[in-house]
Amino acid sequence: SDIRASICAAVSVRVQEPVFESQTKTKLGSQVVYENGPSMKSFVADFLGRELNNYLHKNPSTAEALKKRIEQSERERKELAGIKKLANERAKKANLHNKKLRDCKYHYNEEVTGKDKEHILSLQNETTLFITEGDSASGSITKARNVNTQAVFSLRGKPLNSYGLSKKIVYENEEFNLLQHALNIEEGYEGLRYHNIVIATDADVDGLHIRLLLMTFFLQFFPDLVKNGHVYILETPLFRVRNKQETIYCYDESEKQVAVKKLGNKPEITRFKGLGEISPEEFARFIGADMRLQPVIMEQGEHIQQLLEYYMGKNTPQRQEFIIDNLKVELDLAETTTE
Repeated sequence: SDIRASICAAVSVRVQEPVFESQTKTKLGSQVVYENGPSMKSFVADFLGRELNNYLHKNPSTAEALKKRIEQSERERKELAGIKKLANERAKKANLHNKKLRDCKYHYNEEVTGKDKEHILSLQNETTLFITEGDSASGSITKARNVNTQAVFSLRGKPLNSYGLSKKIVYENEEFNLLQHALNIEEGYEGLRYHNIVIATDADVDGLHIRLLLMTFFLQFFPDLVKNGHVYILETPLFRVRNKQETIYCYDESEKQVAVKKLGNKPEITRFKGLGEISPEEFARFIGADMRLQPVIMEQGEHIQQLLEYYMGKNTPQRQEFIIDNLKVELDLAETTTE
C-alpha cells in the first residue's frame, strides 16, 4: 500500500476480444490477453516489473525520490495508526453537536431515489460548505443561507500552517479533524458531502492569510478537491454606494467609480471592512443567484509541492521580491464617506 500510494501509472494494453464486467466498461473482465496466451494479471505484472526496474536503474535520481516517497508513506501510515481511532472518536462525539458546523438538508454524496430524483440531484450539485472566519461572519452567512443546500463551518481564527507537515496533523489538530469529518473525505473523495467548498474570508490582510492557509491545507492533503474543481473563493463587495432611490454593491474600485457616476449628486459610500459588517439581509444576495465565486485552479504544468514551497516554504528573499513586484496599494477609506 505504501508503494501504491507513491506511484501513479498509466498502462495501455491491447486485448483480443475484450470482455468487460459492466456496461460502463470501467473494469476489464478478460482473463487472458489472447487465446491460449498469458493471463492479464501475469502479463501486466511482468511487463510493469521489467520496465519499471529498467527505468529506475537508468534514472537513479528518480529512484531515490521514489524511495523517499515510499518511506514517507510508511512513516505516515504508522503514525496515523496510533491516532486515527482517538481522533475518530473525538470527531464522532463532536458531530453529535458540532458547534462549528451548521449543516444543510441535502448532501452531494447521498443516494437519491423516488419521483423527485432529478430535482434532488440538481440540488445536490448546488450543495455548498462555506468556511468562514469567526462568529460574526458565520452568523451573517448562517442567517442568510439556503438551509437546503448551504452549510457553514466556522473557524476560530487563523488555522495552522500545514505546509511540510505529515497527515498526522489532520488528526491531531481538532479544527482540521472536524473539517475533514464535515466534508467526509477521510477515507476518500467518494463520500464528499458538498459539491462546492467555498472559502469565505474578509478581503483584508488577515483574511487573505487565512485563505492562503486553507488552500495550503487542501493542496497538501486533499489536492484532488482542487484539481476536480470543488474549491472556490467567495467574492464579496468592498463598497456600498447608495442614495435614497438605489443601492449598488461594488466589488472593486472601478465598479465603485461607475456606481458613483451613475447615482451622482454625492451618494453615500460605505467601505466594508469585513464580512461581519454585512447584514444578513444584504448577505443573502451575495450567496444567492448572483453569488460570485472564484475557482481555485491549478495551471497546467504547475507542481503542488513546488507551488507550496515557493509561497509557504523558507524562501524569504524570493517571496520578498515577488511581493515587491506585485504590491498594490489601496487608499485607506473611511467606513462611510460622502463625495
